[in-house]
Amino acid sequence: MHGTGRFLSIITNLMTIIGGLAIALMMLHITLDIASRYLLNSPLPGTISIVSYYYMIIAVFIPLAFAEQKNAHISVEVVTARLPMWMQRNLERLSFLLSTLVFSLLTVRTWEEAEKKRSFGASVTQGNDAIPIWITYYVLPLGCGLMALVVLYKLISSCLGTESGLDTSTAQADDLEDDGMEK
Repeated sequence: MHGTGRFLSIITNLMTIIGGLAIALMMLHITLDIASRYLLNSPLPGTISIVSYYYMIIAVFIPLAFAEQKNAHISVEVVTARLPMWMQRNLERLSFLLSTLVFSLLTVRTWEEAEKKRSFGASVTQGNDAIPIWITYYVLPLGCGLMALVVLYKLISSCLGTESGLDTSTAQADDLEDDGMEK
């Protein structure tokens, strides 16, 4: 089980790097578009569509599983913190089960939608150019599927009582200081 968790962590971390690269490329693309518009009086064609249909979709859906892996999703534990530990664990397992079901259904449904969009070559027209967007529809099932796998793994690990191999560590201010960076 531990090895499976490590493998999921590696995949999730790589996907998150791709999400970060999408954000960096989006910033670069927008900067070049603005510079080109005001310095050369010629904006880059398709910037709005590429930012909306490529960069933003990748930046939002690919890192979903990373937040789950790090236990970084928003949670409010006002009531559950007062419950007995055995009940807290069972509620957590129930939430893992429901999350697995929801994200599995989302994966299947978004895959079907991606297949539909691919079949007729969905694109968006901006200016004189047609920009294919069907490709980005596959990002949703990829992100939701990875999220479903991470939550399913957490459910199985919790039910078996085994140590999770997921990397749940987060960057702390002390870690940044040790790397030579200031707070």
